[in-house]
Amino acid sequence: MSPQHVAAASPTIASPAEGRGLFVVFEGGDGAGKSTQAARLAEALSATGREVVRTREPGGTEIGEKLRALVLDHGHGTVDARTEALMFAAARAAHVEQLVLPAIAAGQIVVCDRYVDSSVAYQGVGRGLGVDDVLMINRWATQALRPDLTVLLDVDAAAGRRRRTAGEAAEDRLESEPDDFHASIRDALLALADAEPERYLVLDADRGIDDLAEQILTRVQALLGGGA
Repeated sequence: MSPQHVAAASPTIASPAEGRGLFVVFEGGDGAGKSTQAARLAEALSATGREVVRTREPGGTEIGEKLRALVLDHGHGTVDARTEALMFAAARAAHVEQLVLPAIAAGQIVVCDRYVDSSVAYQGVGRGLGVDDVLMINRWATQALRPDLTVLLDVDAAAGRRRRTAGEAAEDRLESEPDDFHASIRDALLALADAEPERYLVLDADRGIDDLAEQILTRVQALLGGGA
């Protein structure tokens, strides 16, 4: 699947209603620093008195965390591409219904590590299932909810592997895929951002942690009306 096809199939699903909370998603290749920046944003917003829910996909709910282990951990037998896509969508359905939508309705800011774009990139493109089919099941799973802002931390495949293998943590089932797989993920995510630039903030993951955090907070403050 070419990046151009990904751009053409970019989701056009509805945002939450005016006056509700904010939904901010972090995307990027494995090792891009999403968890670090999500934590920094949540801490900065909480320090100003905002109610913030920090979460991740797959996960965020009891059933979502169980599905996360099944789909990402080694040792559960063969997980074919269709099963993989459906497991991610099932975890996402529970996440949106049980956590994300209630938090947004309560006026909270949801900061999430990964969302639909990851499935489009990893399963739609990386696994070759097709962007349209992956989008279709995820539109249904998420009740057509899309982020107000997607922060895309861009990292090339080789740098991402160096980052995630620098410590003692072992790579999960998807992280351990070869670099050409991860290169296709990067291309797909960039194509999605190119197709809808107003909803994305694309940043070079190699920039300093503090610099990235400042740029992200500034963009979120703008969405909140000029002040966090």
